Amino acid sequence: MIQIESLNKSFNKLHVVKNISVCFNKGEVVSVIGPNGSGKTTLMKCLLGMVIPDNGTILFDNKNILHDWNYRNDIGYMPQIGRYPDNMKIGQLFEMMKDIRSNKDDLDEELMDAFKLQSMFDKPMRTLSGGTRQKVSAALAFLFNPKVLVLDEPTAGLDPIASEILKEKILKEKKKEKLILITSHIMSEVDDIADKVMYIFEGNIKFFNAVSEIKKLANEEKLGKAIAQLMSQTTHA
Repeated sequence: MIQIESLNKSFNKLHVVKNISVCFNKGEVVSVIGPNGSGKTTLMKCLLGMVIPDNGTILFDNKNILHDWNYRNDIGYMPQIGRYPDNMKIGQLFEMMKDIRSNKDDLDEELMDAFKLQSMFDKPMRTLSGGTRQKVSAALAFLFNPKVLVLDEPTAGLDPIASEILKEKILKEKKKEKLILITSHIMSEVDDIADKVMYIFEGNIKFFNAVSEIKKLANEEKLGKAIAQLMSQTTHA
């Protein structure tokens, strides 16, 4: 579904993404992890068209995304921190997004209902807690029933019940053959929902394996410990 070939991106003298080549397939949840400053956010922004790479190619359904923004209609994006107009009410935000987007026939309002956002439609965005903003961002990401979801630290700031609702929704959408890319620092969350893990360090992919394979290679039951052990082996190799 998404194929990245020899992708590079630098900011001044800082080489952030280094010759990355990788394929993401439909019907899987991939967690993109790595330390802060590793390049994972830049890679996701290149995929979203928010950052233009220096060179390399990104194919979406076998079509080059360069100079063709229509592919973004098939992507739902949840930022780590949602920034919205302070005086806009929740209900107005959803109506505005529906007006902007062309594909309104097959709306997915399941998260809107699960998070009971309709009861807060008259609340201005400036009055919302961080957790409620996250709920709004999650509901917007899924709203237009996209083929691909890019979720940046999706459960950050959510209460335990809301986190479980979102994780169940992610797994439900995976069964519909959607591709879901997630960045997360919470290894227990990754263990719950991810099929594969891609670890980026200093702009390079250190490994990209199934969760079960990572545990087997490290002989560990917990994903966090398994990843730490593999990274230790890589560092000392």
